[in-house]
Amino acid sequence: MVSRDDIVAWVEALQKVYAENKEYLTDLDAKIGDADHGINLDRGYSAVVKKLAETNPPDVSSVLKTVAMTLISSVGGASGPLYGTLFLRASTACAGKTELAAADIVAIFQAGLDGVLQRGKAQLEDKTMVDALTPAINAMQQALNNGADLKEMLQQGVMAAESGMKGTIPLLAKKGRASYLGERSIGHQDPGATSSYLLLKTAAELWS
Repeated sequence: MVSRDDIVAWVEALQKVYAENKEYLTDLDAKIGDADHGINLDRGYSAVVKKLAETNPPDVSSVLKTVAMTLISSVGGASGPLYGTLFLRASTACAGKTELAAADIVAIFQAGLDGVLQRGKAQLEDKTMVDALTPAINAMQQALNNGADLKEMLQQGVMAAESGMKGTIPLLAKKGRASYLGERSIGHQDPGATSSYLLLKTAAELWS
């Protein structure tokens, strides 16, 4: 089971992960975007950790909602609204729960992905974060259906996310700033898919 404190620990770990990968993510974004993805996420999650410490939200849903609102208000570009929407939908999907079982984890990530799809209007193979999140959540659902425990389920999700992330390299970008490059977007790994992979990888490392 994943508790409220486990969610907070995940978000705090994400702040460190995005700080450590700030230059890497920004370098990926420099090739096909605005060269600010890592900078934006570092700023956003630093604001999130500060906000959580100040407000101390009492349950899983309110922690996720605090993350969402802080990202939306503090992160520029597309990543703030998209990741904010992911966390906001996730918070709604676990309202009233004090702990999250494996099925609940799939449900919050699925709700988050649904929000991202609705907000960003991206589809699979558009070279976005959707290309990491969609196969990851499908893999987690399949693992859950096959009787996997939380650890195994998350590991399956991370492997699928990594494959999806790497799969963005040969794709032509069809959304966002990268789409303006046309054929020149081919051959570069998508920064949003990369940060989504890191988000799931960090969850798997902490919760299993």
